[in-house]
Amino acid sequence: MEKQNVTLSLPKALLKKAKTLAVMKDRSLSELLRETLEEKVKEETGYQRARDRQLKLMHRGLDLGTKGSIAIARDELHDRR
Repeated sequence: MEKQNVTLSLPKALLKKAKTLAVMKDRSLSELLRETLEEKVKEETGYQRARDRQLKLMHRGLDLGTKGSIAIARDELHDRR
């Protein structure tokens, strides 16, 4: 995988906590940031795919076995005796 350096501007307190976390996980700060970004991108793209899939399903509709006609009237269906 080809890599490219980037410059980030982070609050000092956040950077200090991130460095501490990286040390605790035995990772470099770059590795920690890369892993976190990869997880975020994977999560977002997975959500988008699932959303698109569900929207297509909603537009297509579901086969409820009625073949387009409803054999019972609403009043009969909800008739309470």
